[in-house]
Amino acid sequence: QVQLVQYGGGSVQPGGSLTLSCACTGSTECMNLMEWYRQAPGKQRELVASIPFLSSAKYAAFVKGRFTLSRDNIENTMELEMNGLEPDDTAVYYCTVRRQRSGGKYWGQGTQVDVSS
Repeated sequence: QVQLVQYGGGSVQPGGSLTLSCACTGSTECMNLMEWYRQAPGKQRELVASIPFLSSAKYAAFVKGRFTLSRDNIENTMELEMNGLEPDDTAVYYCTVRRQRSGGKYWGQGTQVDVSS
């Protein structure tokens, strides 16, 4: 079965940088669409960025120009480089990979990103 393990996150001051990574193992489903979501306290979950297998990343408007999403298609890992972080970026960030049949997603364990002074 698919296993998604996230690395990175933590606390940073406004204007700082953090990098999140996600490793997918256990299935050829790891070649499917991978995405990052986030959910902040009191707010609904929102899509941050997505990247298909052997294709280009797409970004939500609120992170475009600040975040860069990359994917290693051999190692089945995904990395989100976050620059110019703002307090509104504070959230729990989740890595996902699309399920083969259901259209649903496998979810990583989540990692906290806290941007504050």
